[in-house]
Amino acid sequence: TLTMNAQHGTYYKNGERWEARGDVVTENLENGSTLRGPALDYYRVIPGVRDTLEMYAVGRPTIRSVPTDSTGRPGEPYVIVADRVRMKGNDRTWAGGKVTVDRSDFAARADSMFLDDGAGQRGVLIGNPVMRGLGADSFMVSGRRIDLTLDHQEISYVTAVNDAHAVSNQVNLVADTIGLDLKGRALVQTLAWGDSIKPLALTQQYEVRGDSLAFDTPDQLLRQVRAFRHAWVGTRVDSTGQDRDWLTGDTVFADFTSYDSAGAKRAALDQLQARGAARSYYRVKERSPGITLPSINYSRGDEITVHMSPSGSRGVERVDVWGHADGVHLEPLPPGTPADSTR
Repeated sequence: TLTMNAQHGTYYKNGERWEARGDVVTENLENGSTLRGPALDYYRVIPGVRDTLEMYAVGRPTIRSVPTDSTGRPGEPYVIVADRVRMKGNDRTWAGGKVTVDRSDFAARADSMFLDDGAGQRGVLIGNPVMRGLGADSFMVSGRRIDLTLDHQEISYVTAVNDAHAVSNQVNLVADTIGLDLKGRALVQTLAWGDSIKPLALTQQYEVRGDSLAFDTPDQLLRQVRAFRHAWVGTRVDSTGQDRDWLTGDTVFADFTSYDSAGAKRAALDQLQARGAARSYYRVKERSPGITLPSINYSRGDEITVHMSPSGSRGVERVDVWGHADGVHLEPLPPGTPADSTR
């Protein structure tokens, strides 16, 4: 079941322990996993004492862990490097001290790690963990702890806990907790929630806040953003650095559509909807000659829907307000109009 080469070896009958020292190379013949390093302690199975083999390695060994599915078919290996490593059986690995875990679809760094690619199908990264997705839909996530959920050895869900930060092609996000849902090694949904750090997200054109946020990104395109409780969506601050358009309510939904730009698919805001104590503030560019300032509209209602102009334009086409609706619309004075001191 196993082969081992080393410069020196000592076997202790008491405890069934084998100590290998110097250029140790160990290979599991059942699944093809290997361990290379300067020192390894191997503990055999002893009925009534130890029901599973265990291995301990120090001196920054390199492990090539090959997972197997329920049919015994090997999967893509994890390459694990750390100052010290403990392995139990063929599927559980603990690592400590400048841990790195690499595979074609991701790269992870942390102070310590646990990985169960067998029955448990999970992993944990602790101590300044950072994980990067390396697929077509790349992403980076960090926090004080990162939990991994596996599905047949593939990472299906990533959860960053405490001071979480995630960056993808679509969103730059901070929160207490961030969850990334992966399918086929591509990011399809991002969730964020928290109390001490309220979720705050930046897309290419918008800022989103709320007690919890959800971003749907199937096919590597932003399709919908949902914000719940104290929800707020705003455009980027304009060139003056003082003003922006925004929409707020108990919940806010932002729907995006895709369009072609320079041969690539891009997402553009199609509709914004706020529900519950909804308010909106937006500016409309005046088309009258000589007027450079925009008109300003502020509206309130039980529900507000903002319809955007088509073809990827960021302009507002129409605003619908329902239930207890009121508001104000302000237009700039035309050029040369004298000020009225009585108003």
